[in-house]
Amino acid sequence: MQHANEKLSVFPAFFRVAAKRVLVVGNGDEAFAKTRLLLNTEARIVVVADGPQPDFAAFLADKGVELSSEPFSAAHLDGSVLVFAATGDAEADRAISTAARAAGIPVNAVDQPEYCDFFTPALVNRAPVAVAIGTEGAGPVLAQMIRAQIDQLLSPSLGRLASLAAAYRHAVDATLPRGVTRRVFWRRFFSGPVADAVNVGDGELARKNANHLLNTAREVKGHVWLVGAGPGAEDLLTLRAQRVMMEADVIVFDALVPQAIVDMGRRDAERISVGKRKGCHSKSQEEINDLLVELGSAGKRVVRLKSGDPLVYGRAAEEMSALRGAGVSYEIVPGITSAFAAAADFELPLTLRGVASSLVFTTGHDLTGAVLPDWARLAVSGATIAVYMGKTVAASVAGRLMEAGLPAETTVAVIENASRREKRLLHGTLKDLPDLEFRDELTGPVMVIIGDAVAGANFEHSVPLVQRETADAALLGA
Repeated sequence: MQHANEKLSVFPAFFRVAAKRVLVVGNGDEAFAKTRLLLNTEARIVVVADGPQPDFAAFLADKGVELSSEPFSAAHLDGSVLVFAATGDAEADRAISTAARAAGIPVNAVDQPEYCDFFTPALVNRAPVAVAIGTEGAGPVLAQMIRAQIDQLLSPSLGRLASLAAAYRHAVDATLPRGVTRRVFWRRFFSGPVADAVNVGDGELARKNANHLLNTAREVKGHVWLVGAGPGAEDLLTLRAQRVMMEADVIVFDALVPQAIVDMGRRDAERISVGKRKGCHSKSQEEINDLLVELGSAGKRVVRLKSGDPLVYGRAAEEMSALRGAGVSYEIVPGITSAFAAAADFELPLTLRGVASSLVFTTGHDLTGAVLPDWARLAVSGATIAVYMGKTVAASVAGRLMEAGLPAETTVAVIENASRREKRLLHGTLKDLPDLEFRDELTGPVMVIIGDAVAGANFEHSVPLVQRETADAALLGA
């Protein structure tokens, strides 16, 4: 749910101003800046300036902007669709704003938000594409910084590509069915050979490539992406994951994937929860396999969104097998696995020269059997052990690793909700680990990292697994 302080007090919009009168009132720098901004449009700009600065007057003459060299009066508002009060005199600008509002014309008064019906954005111009950045008048410098970043991201040829797309829109609408087929065509148009040709300035080749793309377009086959959503923080989602989520018709997601990440998918994509949530039915793995096959076979573009990385305890092997068997194409999109995020939270080296040269991932459940797994012996030789879903098997993990010969004083790091704002860090030793099972306040996913390298972590922001005073008192009482 969006909080009140996350809502805008303005509604971003673009005004149609081509061939329409837009009034700028002012003689100096403020009026100069507004006029330069308006020259990005096809508006009929009229400047009212009874004594324009020489460089401003020369600029207006050079650009062919209409100049009214007389004091502002209400008559200047006639026929205007927008007004900019930019005299540099706060009182005069307020008077102009009041007159414009009385005439029912939207007005912007420089540096006086309460006298503005709209704000001028920082503008990235790739006509007909425009990116406008606004801060509701609070941070013009911030808006300019963002504008500079976006300007670097967007190709200078983007406007020409958009114009070419507009020329093909009618043909595409008449040729390709609505939905995924048309959407995939446009994604290929804007990111493939057509865009490449436009980028190098070869318009003829661009049209040839566009015609070929249109003539060879077919009904798009279903496809499934097995996507790693990362450990939970939205900004740890990869760029590739974000891209395919914007292509998806359906997003199938697990319970551990935060809603904020699910919401990053295409707005009109269907969303299907298949994970265990309180009060909701959860699907078995076999049912999930069947669902993915059903959706892919129906021509849907599906993102199967998994916490962490899909190939690390994500049961991707069963889903890949089902998709292969059904002839549905699929692709793996890696994600940041929780062990790496947990180590980053603790500033913990998973490998450390001369101390730990290997790393083991486990859920700990394979320590409950009669036979000690080979990796348990690796721990004795210095391997770092990352235990997923570690809370419920903490006692078993600790007992069996000590049985294998790992010292009871080996350092342990425990992380709940790795990478998220609500993360919780705890530290201790291997003999403290069984206490973890009784920490009822830990309700999120828990990662346990064990090994000599863990001693190099930063424990400044973590708390002890066991308070020594409490533990010693309990022993004395016994």
